Amino acid sequence: MSSIKILQRLGRSITAKSNLLDPSPQRTIASVIGYSPWRFKSTAAAASDAVANEPDPYDDEDHHDDTTLVDPAPPSTLAASTFSRTKSGTPSPWAVFDAWGAGGDSIHAISPEIEAKLDAHAVQIPVAESERVDLPDESDILHAYDQLLQSKSSVHFGYPYNLMFDYTELAQFMKYSINNLGDPFVPSNYGVHSRQFEVAVIDFFAKLWKMETDSYWGYVTTSGTEGNLHGILLAREKFPDGILYTSQETHYSVFKAARYYRMECQSIPTLPMGEIDYDCLSEAIARNRDKPVILNVNIGTTVKGAVDNLDRILRILQSLQIPREQFYIHCDGALFALMMPFVEFAPEVSFRKPIDSIAVSGHKMLGCPMPCGVALSRKEHVKNLEQHIDYLNSVDTTIMGSRNGQAALYLWYSLRKKGIGGIKRDVMHCMETARYLKDALTAKGLTCRLNDLSSTVVLERPMDDDLVKRWQLACEEDIAHVVVMPNVTRYKIDLFVEELMQCVEKHGRVQTVRSDSPLTKLSATW
Repeated sequence: MSSIKILQRLGRSITAKSNLLDPSPQRTIASVIGYSPWRFKSTAAAASDAVANEPDPYDDEDHHDDTTLVDPAPPSTLAASTFSRTKSGTPSPWAVFDAWGAGGDSIHAISPEIEAKLDAHAVQIPVAESERVDLPDESDILHAYDQLLQSKSSVHFGYPYNLMFDYTELAQFMKYSINNLGDPFVPSNYGVHSRQFEVAVIDFFAKLWKMETDSYWGYVTTSGTEGNLHGILLAREKFPDGILYTSQETHYSVFKAARYYRMECQSIPTLPMGEIDYDCLSEAIARNRDKPVILNVNIGTTVKGAVDNLDRILRILQSLQIPREQFYIHCDGALFALMMPFVEFAPEVSFRKPIDSIAVSGHKMLGCPMPCGVALSRKEHVKNLEQHIDYLNSVDTTIMGSRNGQAALYLWYSLRKKGIGGIKRDVMHCMETARYLKDALTAKGLTCRLNDLSSTVVLERPMDDDLVKRWQLACEEDIAHVVVMPNVTRYKIDLFVEELMQCVEKHGRVQTVRSDSPLTKLSATW
């Protein structure tokens, strides 16, 4: 695809979104929500400094609800923008970008010729010059790879990655080996680092989750998994003989941590919607009153997006008379821990309550070109891990020794560009668009569910694996799910539902694989 076409598509996407961010006083957040049953915490929306003056292409009979969540018409109906990638930042006041078509309405297909340049033979690394004869040039391979990524990004439905980002301004820093080795808060001898940006990111999340100054510690991780590994490690160091309790729908990384650290772990059954079964949890803890309690609380489960009720869990501990010095609570908030603070009437998950650590992914809600995340904990717990390393002239407190300094820089950039208002608008889009998908599937007679605090729509698994792979759906036995992120548009949802119904007509609907399969629970009353 030519640079001009890419810029035009970027311009169309940003122009469409900018037209819907009318800075006039009459167009408040409350007014753009319109009919929505969802409510979000109020914010003073910053005025767009590049709102297009063209008439709004959505002001027609089909889009009378006056909501920011109406998606663009097909690209041919939208005027091109003068947006230039050479400019710093974005015309949008909340920094939502079109990541090379991820959020646009074009569904990119690749040809067999392109695919052939990426097969195992084409990309092999020759050990002799004679082996290069029938191999494509590196530039051709990379061009084909770019085409493939555009194609896959345009139909990215099953995994919680925000693909609406643009870090062009940071490309200049890729020529440096930025390594945040050692502790984020302790200088080392290595000077090519981004620790000041890392600390700024940690400070942001500490404020978001209401931690008092000088009471917290954290670092930028490689992923949510590393954050869970670190949080559970802190718990194990505090309570070597503690028992780890977590729901059976917990992310696999928590069970991995239990194996790595040789911890006793009890997997607690779940309710149909995916929350931990509180009665079973209470019974399990009561049976082991002689051992400390280590709890993993899910702030959005992997498959169903279920949020364990922290307050109810705390009441269980209180009713069982488990003293504060005998329990440790880690919160796995990979996706939704960054979303929940912006949903009005949602339960509060913060360090004002007796939790000890939390992990969140950076490449999910914020959007980042590499997997990353943030681990945050109470400072006193990290003291159990500290070891001074002469070689570094710093303190070893993290899981990894050398850490990706680029990730800290990218997270800082995203947070600075979006701001609180930008994150709120992203959350609004995700929650509302998820409800749109759920309603569309329900109208077609398909079985689906959407948790109250989630942008993950769970549905019956399509019978055609080609459809599953095309839309990159995440499946578990007889169910699948779509995680609605900022790059998922209503236009794409309409297309997905249309293709799904064609699949149903051709291949039929999935049957439950057993009497207690995920689909049977999906069909239950939630």
